[in-house]
Amino acid sequence: MAWWKAWIEQEGVTVKSSSHFNPDPDAETLYKAMKGIGTNEQAIIDVLTKRSNTQRQQIAKSFKAQFGKDLTETLKSELSGKFERLIVALMYPPYRYEAKELHDAMKGLGTKEGVIIEILASRTKNQLREIMKAYEEDYGSSLEEDIQADTSGYLERILGSRDDVSSFVDPALALQDAQDLYAAGEKIRGTDEMKFITILCTRSATHLLRVFEEYEKIANKSIEDSIKSETHGSLEEAMLTVVKCTQNLHSYFAERLYYAMKGAGTRDGTLIRNIVSRSEIDLNLIKCHFKKMYGKTLSSMIMEDTSGDYKNALLSLVGSDP
Repeated sequence: MAWWKAWIEQEGVTVKSSSHFNPDPDAETLYKAMKGIGTNEQAIIDVLTKRSNTQRQQIAKSFKAQFGKDLTETLKSELSGKFERLIVALMYPPYRYEAKELHDAMKGLGTKEGVIIEILASRTKNQLREIMKAYEEDYGSSLEEDIQADTSGYLERILGSRDDVSSFVDPALALQDAQDLYAAGEKIRGTDEMKFITILCTRSATHLLRVFEEYEKIANKSIEDSIKSETHGSLEEAMLTVVKCTQNLHSYFAERLYYAMKGAGTRDGTLIRNIVSRSEIDLNLIKCHFKKMYGKTLSSMIMEDTSGDYKNALLSLVGSDP
């Protein structure tokens, strides 16, 4: 499944709008859950993980109108740790959430380039445009300029230059691109990175799939193997991510989720971001790929790797096993 089709498929959605929705009783339930001593975390999970993002925004408005308080700020003051991080993530409108994740990745010492690469390489041109707009509104600066200033070069070039609607493939141009990639990498000492970036980041997904086929015929190795041997560091990660997202977006996210939990410790930021941001897009499809690729379900791995209210909220968002 090419990535540009993936995000419009309704069967992929794990969190759907609640039918017979009324924000007022939901806001009241949340208020009661946080009123007085102690917090009823399960009530918060039951409301917020079972409503769509649009409905959560309406609940926040009703909460403010009824109780004069900001819902997100109230949740922050009542909850803590990873559970707080997850619930607060659910309260952001989608593009503002991704803008926040990018901003946080560049804030303070050391840049989390993995987060920037994941978001930039896996979103469509229109989605990136909305994220850039939200970023500018919330942080008063240009996302492109901030990435340029904060990373080691090439990453801002992934931003919004891809042709993601055209399904037309020009076989002659695909062959030419494959030859150019070969000449830029395998054939010469050192790598002409700009040539790689230009082709990988501006051509459509359908066109690139043809380029990768032609490349393998010319080079006798896959484009991934060439990228691994010719580049390193964040540039290698960015290019491999573009290739993976082009070939199969759902497999890419399944892999991100798997490695967030594999081994010692959990990369909670990656786990939260990918479950929250894909829950209303294609998480069901990602779950199917996860099971095929790793022989276990996403929810079974969450159960092994997390605990408490945090675990219960994640499982509620992920939904039943495929």
